[in-house]
Amino acid sequence: MTRRPFNFRLERVRALRESFEDQAREELAASLSVRLKGEAMLRAASDRHTTAQDERRRTASLPVTGQDLQAAQAYVERTSRARHAAELELDRRAAEVEARRTALLAAARERQVLERLKERRHADHRRESDRIEGAQLDEMAIASHRRAEAAL
Repeated sequence: MTRRPFNFRLERVRALRESFEDQAREELAASLSVRLKGEAMLRAASDRHTTAQDERRRTASLPVTGQDLQAAQAYVERTSRARHAAELELDRRAAEVEARRTALLAAARERQVLERLKERRHADHRRESDRIEGAQLDEMAIASHRRAEAAL
């Protein structure tokens, strides 16, 4: 009277969904790392721009040539463009993080659906096995009772 082992027919699909979820989790972690680097790039670009503006203000009170003023202004404009480019890049990276987060949530949801199905099927299997085992025990008890009565 041994129980039949539980066999979930969709186990390979469930395992595949689990690996998709793991991959999505890794991709999210990588995109978070890339976004952090983008934040550092933006801070550095902002610092350079602030430094350039401070330098231009500091030199404004000093006697300088027109070329020096043009060079200082060009540098401030370059740092401003670099800061703006870093802001755009950070926005792009943040959008990538959100896309990865959405993909992870979808993968997790798909895996959870199969996990719940597996749990339900396993519970059904357990109930059916218990029912069969109970019926077999009842049969054995009846047979034993009949033998005992026949012996009398």
